[in-house]
Amino acid sequence: MGLDVSESIRRTKQGFEESFHEDSFYNQQTRDEEQLNRLLDCLNVENGMKILDLGTGTGYLAFPIAERFPHAEVTGLDIVLQALHRNRQEAERRGRKNLQFISYDGLEFPFADRSFDWVVSRYALHHFPAINGTFQEISRVLKPGGQLLISDPAPNDCDGDRFVDAYMQMKKDGHIRFYTKNEWIEIGKATGLAYTGGFETKIRFPKKRETAVGFNEIVNRFESEVVRSYEVEITADEIWITERVNNLLFQKKC
Repeated sequence: MGLDVSESIRRTKQGFEESFHEDSFYNQQTRDEEQLNRLLDCLNVENGMKILDLGTGTGYLAFPIAERFPHAEVTGLDIVLQALHRNRQEAERRGRKNLQFISYDGLEFPFADRSFDWVVSRYALHHFPAINGTFQEISRVLKPGGQLLISDPAPNDCDGDRFVDAYMQMKKDGHIRFYTKNEWIEIGKATGLAYTGGFETKIRFPKKRETAVGFNEIVNRFESEVVRSYEVEITADEIWITERVNNLLFQKKC
C-alpha cells in the first residue's frame, strides 16, 4: 500500500471524524428525498438477501433500505468510527434487527467472497483513493448475478481540466475526483461488472466560505464558462454550486 493511498484514507477519516464531532453532518447538506426514493425503487430485493452500503456515513441509505426491506440483511461499512457508533445507537433505538454497522481500513472489505446480493454507495466513492481496487473488492464480495448501485456527482462535460475537483478539494475531507459515466462503465467492465442502466439527477451543494481558502485563485485558473456551468453563487457565508449526479446500476457477470 503506497504512502499516498494510506495518507489519503487517514485524511479522509480525520476530516469526517471532525465533521461528525461538530455535528455538521454531510448528509444534512445532501439530503434529497426524491433522489432517495428513486434509488430505493431501483432495488429489487427479496427476503433473505444481503445488502452492503459502502461508505455508509450516517446511514442515509442503510436505514431506509433496512426499513423498506425488513427481511433482508443490511450492513453499513465505513472508516468513520463516530458515525458508525451513532448509527448503531440509532439502529438499536429503532429496533432495527436487520441492520449492522462495521468499520474497515478503507481498502479491504472484511467479508468473504460472494457474501452480498447488492452493494450500494451514495456520495462516497469520490473519496476513495484506490478506486480500481475498491471495485475489485465490490466484485469479489458480490454473488454471481449480484448488483451494484452507485450514486456520485460528475464533472460537467465542458470541465475537462476538472475545476470541480479543485473546488471540492478545498475542504480537507479527502476528495479525490468525480468520474464521468463512461469512466464508471470502464472501471466496472475491468472488474466484471456490466453497466445495466441508470439515471441522472442534480444537487445544489453548499460550502462554507471558511473552508474555501484559495477559492479566488482556483476560479482564476479555469475558463469562466466552465465555472459558470456549475451555477456558482457566493453569499455572505457560503458558496453554492450545482453538480450533476450519476446514478448507475451494474451487474456482476455470472
